[in-house]
Amino acid sequence: MYAVSCTAWIEGVSTRKVDQLVKALGNESGISKSTVSRICEDIDTAVHTFLTRPLDHTWFPYVYLDATYLDVRHGGRVVSQAVVTAIGVSAHGRREILGMAVGDSETTDFWTSSCAACARAG
Repeated sequence: MYAVSCTAWIEGVSTRKVDQLVKALGNESGISKSTVSRICEDIDTAVHTFLTRPLDHTWFPYVYLDATYLDVRHGGRVVSQAVVTAIGVSAHGRREILGMAVGDSETTDFWTSSCAACARAG
């Protein structure tokens, strides 16, 4: 039930539709709006913890930045937004996601603020 709710939240499914989905998967009692909200809060907390964690445990001589566009729920509508991912490669060849950011488009300001956020975390 937790995994279904997480996936549905990521996909932008409403709490009412999550309840219908949980029932369709065999859970007769469904899932309450408050449970879906609590699960979403747990996800938000985990993402915030990940994005603000210290990155001083190793040195990353290589950092790759890439953006892709995803449809996201924003202000009650589904819109296309850029998602920038920063991936660091340590001196030992270990890859690690350093950070991510979401913005309207790949403007210079967006790239600059995304890089600054990763630099602050490290």
